[in-house]
Amino acid sequence: MLIGIVGRPNVGKSTFFKAATLSDVLIANYPFATIKPNHGMAYVKILDLAPEFGKTSNPREGFVKGKWRFVPFELMDVAGLVEGASEGKGLGNAFLNDLACADAFIHVVDMSGETNAEGKPTEDFYPGEGLEIIEKELDKWYLGILMKVWKTFARTIEMQKSNFAEAVAKQFSGLKVSEDNVKKVVMKVKLNSEKPASWKDNEVAKFARELRRETKPMIIAANKMDREKSKDNLERMKKEFDYEIIPCFAEGELALREADKLGIIKYTPGETDFEIVGEVSAKQKEGLELLRKFLKEFGSTGVQDVLNTVVLSLLDMVAIFPAGDKLEDSKGNVLPDCFLMKNGSTALDFAYRLHSDIGKNFIKAIDVRTKRAVGKDYVLKHRDGLEIMTK
Repeated sequence: MLIGIVGRPNVGKSTFFKAATLSDVLIANYPFATIKPNHGMAYVKILDLAPEFGKTSNPREGFVKGKWRFVPFELMDVAGLVEGASEGKGLGNAFLNDLACADAFIHVVDMSGETNAEGKPTEDFYPGEGLEIIEKELDKWYLGILMKVWKTFARTIEMQKSNFAEAVAKQFSGLKVSEDNVKKVVMKVKLNSEKPASWKDNEVAKFARELRRETKPMIIAANKMDREKSKDNLERMKKEFDYEIIPCFAEGELALREADKLGIIKYTPGETDFEIVGEVSAKQKEGLELLRKFLKEFGSTGVQDVLNTVVLSLLDMVAIFPAGDKLEDSKGNVLPDCFLMKNGSTALDFAYRLHSDIGKNFIKAIDVRTKRAVGKDYVLKHRDGLEIMTK
């Protein structure tokens, strides 16, 4: 699973990325500070399973903080997108090619109105305009990919009487398009999939737009909520757009995570408060108290909320623990693994996720909480712990 961070230049994408991953990346107050995409591991925050059994997990990947387990997934920060990127303006072509393999987008928006559409300093820029620019460029990107082959592709489908959904998914597999995605879009746009060669240009554009929304779902990280005009812009955007919009303060989250890493404070990402445990100067204390004030007003910095929402809600994933009778592997590590799987997956799907041989030789699974056996068709629930029994 790969989540891409998108947005206009200079809106705080790299700050969000660094706050989420603590990777060493360039953060600069000018457009196109990011040239090549940055990759790092971000984390979904879930309640750990081990404390229910009086134990502490030893994750092979990710980490544990108290009762919380942080399960990793890949996050990618790409160059800022400007109007005309789909025609190659700015770093458009490279930007869009980088995004092809993403499963979903986190769109970072500067809610302060202090940067314009090109990422340059300004005043009173309405961030909704920036959101629309990104939407249009992503739609044009998908449409451009479709139109390169559409006439020949559509005629071939009609002549060979091919399955439309299957053919589109195969042709555009590089965009992570599935047959189910295509079927949902066809039902929504109400176009005749048996006669795609007869579609008009505006109908192909409509199909491309809905296919983009279906295959690259997007959440809005409403960044820089500490600024004066951000609240008013947030309320206006919530009325005008149907995306989920989460208030966010990436710079504040980065400061908290770095202070925690240095042992100055104790802070768990996504929490409403922190504890000062190290020596701090008067200036540091003043800065930390301003962050505390923000946390009390908004409930968190929003960064962890965005990460959790994009994975668990937008992509509809559940976290599953491979767990034996003692919850330990052969080396004594407690619950070393935790996997993110699509909601609706079965115990057999989980067995194959562990290893193809485990899937092929599946007999049953044991729920570590109830000790009851479940069959291959058992539908996984979030935070299940299962031991797979094989022949």
